Amino acid sequence: MNEPVRLLRENTDEPVEPVFERAAPGARPPQSPPVTTRKNKQTSRKSLLIGAALLAALGAGYAGLRYYQVGRFIVSTDDAYVRTDLAVLAPKVPGYVDQVLVTDNDHVKAGQVLVRLDAGDYDLAVVAAAQKVSSQDATIARVKTQIDAQQAAIAQARAQVTAAKADSARAESEFARAKSLVANAFASRQRLEQAEADRDRAAASVVGAEAAAAGALANLAVLHAQQGEAERLRAELVTAKARAERDLSFAVVKAPFDGVVGNRAAQPGQYVQTGTRLMALAPDAGFYVEGNFKETQLAHMKPGQKVEARVDAYGGRVFAGEVQSLAPASGADYSLLPPENATGNFTKIIQRFPVRIRLPAEAQPLMRSGMSVIVDVDTREAETK
Repeated sequence: MNEPVRLLRENTDEPVEPVFERAAPGARPPQSPPVTTRKNKQTSRKSLLIGAALLAALGAGYAGLRYYQVGRFIVSTDDAYVRTDLAVLAPKVPGYVDQVLVTDNDHVKAGQVLVRLDAGDYDLAVVAAAQKVSSQDATIARVKTQIDAQQAAIAQARAQVTAAKADSARAESEFARAKSLVANAFASRQRLEQAEADRDRAAASVVGAEAAAAGALANLAVLHAQQGEAERLRAELVTAKARAERDLSFAVVKAPFDGVVGNRAAQPGQYVQTGTRLMALAPDAGFYVEGNFKETQLAHMKPGQKVEARVDAYGGRVFAGEVQSLAPASGADYSLLPPENATGNFTKIIQRFPVRIRLPAEAQPLMRSGMSVIVDVDTREAETK
């Protein structure tokens, strides 16, 4: 590097600005050390670190405040699923499947015919029951006719009793007159005896007529008893006919409510017994979430608390809900073989209790039974009381 030439101003000792000699062609100009640039970079780095630390502190503070105000009251579980009251459809009478009118995933309306059984035997049973009822009606009509005839006979018997009593009174009067005449010697003894015989015969006629009337009344009572028995038998036959008609109606399986068919098992030609599973029917509405919470999470949970339900099928979309009810027993108690801890070694396991969560009406059309859900229950209302 060329050395500068130190010059002095004329008539003074003050130096003038150093003057560099012109560099040779192709030579690099002199460079000063980059001290200021390094200081600027260090300052920027410190500012960034400080800013990041401040942001982290603010974030941590906000997170802590959020946890203190909200987070510590939130009870969560991912052991939750969408449920509904599925109906398993089965026939109420045995028979061969004649027609299956729906398939899986079909939407049906309440009252829509789903399966028809072969109803030939049930049709015949209805016809036979109807014929028995008709025959019994004829029997009842005949007994009623007999009752009417017997009532006429009773009326006739009562008339005969009246006539017999009149004859008896007249005979009694004749006997008294004859007796008086004989006593005064105005009539023969023979006339008195004849009058006495007539009186006794008339009295006997009264007794006979009264007995006939009593018999007619007794026969009427018998006929009334027969009529009552016939009517009771008819009632039984009518019940049997109604049962046959009901069995005939059961040969047609209908949808009990609006819903979607699933898990269809019925096939044409299949013989099914009473209660054989034909298919399942999921309702259009009535979906809810069943969350299985640990027993340690239930201390402050109660019906009516707000819930956020995130359904996996919809990318974690949040649906607002509320706690509807808490199960009275743990899931282990409802199992087919509940645990027996009275013998052997014991390992304590936290139990889970099903909690039913109500979903809003706008969520019902989107739900399917069995969907996985993550639920957060806000227990602040209970915590603060």
